[in-house]
Amino acid sequence: MRFIGNVIWILCGGLLSALGWWFVGLLWCCTVVGIPVGLQCFKLSSISLNPFGKEVVDEGGAVSLLLNILWICLSGIELAIANAIIGCILCVTIIGIPFGKQFFKIARVALFPFGAKVVRVHY
Repeated sequence: MRFIGNVIWILCGGLLSALGWWFVGLLWCCTVVGIPVGLQCFKLSSISLNPFGKEVVDEGGAVSLLLNILWICLSGIELAIANAIIGCILCVTIIGIPFGKQFFKIARVALFPFGAKVVRVHY
């Protein structure tokens, strides 16, 4: 079921969300100081490609808090708003609600990506 959900996910906007993460990651990697932030964007793009069967666990500390504040000011708001808008559009229909919930999960990660760890859920 996860496989089918992830395939439909890519068609319903998951690829668009992953492209957003990759674009922001490439922008951050243009500077030497931004490379760790860009690498985190590339890691988190995996949840944008196949979110079903994955959960986000928060394991942040003081450094994560400082990076999250910097992230929100420079890149996080745009990614979070884009994912939240797509989630709202998908939640208009009953069939799109599971996909909209996944976009809301990604929007939360887009606001606070540092200290977030994506783990696979085993049922």
